[in-house]
Amino acid sequence: MWLVDATIVDGSGCDPLPYRTILIEEGRITRIGGTPPPDAEVVDCSGGMTFVPGLIDAHVHLGLSSAVDASFRHQLSVAELAADMFANCARTLDAGFTTVRDAGGIDAGLAQAVAGGRIPGPRILHCGPLLCQTGGHGYMGAEWEPSEDWDTHHVPGLRSMSLMSDGPDEMRKNAREAFRRGAGFLKLCVTGGVVSRHDRLTDTQFTTREIAAAVEEATARGTYVTVHAHNNEGIRNAVAAGARCVEHGSRIDERTAALMAEHGVAHVPTLSVVQALLDDASKAGLPAGTAGRVGHVLHGQMDAIRASRAAGVRIGSGSDLIGPGQENRGNELLLRAGLETPMDALVSATRVNAEILGIGDDVGTIAVGKRADIVGFAGNPLDEPKLFADRNSVALVIQNGRIVKDRR
Repeated sequence: MWLVDATIVDGSGCDPLPYRTILIEEGRITRIGGTPPPDAEVVDCSGGMTFVPGLIDAHVHLGLSSAVDASFRHQLSVAELAADMFANCARTLDAGFTTVRDAGGIDAGLAQAVAGGRIPGPRILHCGPLLCQTGGHGYMGAEWEPSEDWDTHHVPGLRSMSLMSDGPDEMRKNAREAFRRGAGFLKLCVTGGVVSRHDRLTDTQFTTREIAAAVEEATARGTYVTVHAHNNEGIRNAVAAGARCVEHGSRIDERTAALMAEHGVAHVPTLSVVQALLDDASKAGLPAGTAGRVGHVLHGQMDAIRASRAAGVRIGSGSDLIGPGQENRGNELLLRAGLETPMDALVSATRVNAEILGIGDDVGTIAVGKRADIVGFAGNPLDEPKLFADRNSVALVIQNGRIVKDRR
């Protein structure tokens, strides 16, 4: 299959290449440039289309595709939960995201259903249930509910939000359990969170010894630990214990950014979810008062991006959207484009995310030998960043060399 006459923005940060052709064979890019032979399958992409690598969202919660509170109060059937998750997978691919990293909540069943072609969706890398402390961020039970009843909210094969892990031994056991369920990496919550019910953003969770136990288990399997973290003390504990990535990082200061850079720890900001909760938390199925917990998190994350960039930290891109309103996943790139540049936003959501996820040899740039994950925008998002956030501007989506959306 030959894609002809489009501008290529290859994800490396290099300048766009106009009027190029791409040859795809057996799901991979085998040539960039050249003239198709007379009998070739040609896909005409003229008329101002811009190709970018398949977008990567490094922080999603596909298991939270329904109204959040209702889904944890036994108010929704398993069929409804599954239907919402399947629809979210399809919308994500339709928006040009060909790969996602699920940062807590799904079981391997969803990833396998997508990978097996049973439902449309992005390539899913996941951690299974995230690991949290009793009553910490990630525990979504009601205030009156005994914590030992938390497991009754799990839906084996579909969704298990978190495993409560207190002490190094329990952490080690639950890390092994997450891997048994198919996790590709581990996610720990080492500070309080915005949507928590039982903590504050300033709370530090897990000891260094507890985090280190998870890191040992991940290292033994050739993978890594990423951490949900807002305050600097929690981040520094995680870095000292060997974590490789920080999610959110809304209070990262110069000292912490320098420490992260020294240890090669990546940073995945998540601006979209904060903006969405500030706009209307009820759309995610959360109490309206949730917005009051957000505080200065949005501007804090923006400052943290600046600190990380100045220190030389690798900065990825994640949306962290929750609830039924996850249609606007590309808004993360639009917000980042306003803070830095559209090219910075794109590179974070393609090449850098692929490196953070450990799949940079396979995806993340448009290059010979890479998987043919390619998104065609009707227009150039580097000139019009609002296109990133407009699903209708995504005219062509190719995943593994197969056209999965075509609105040329």
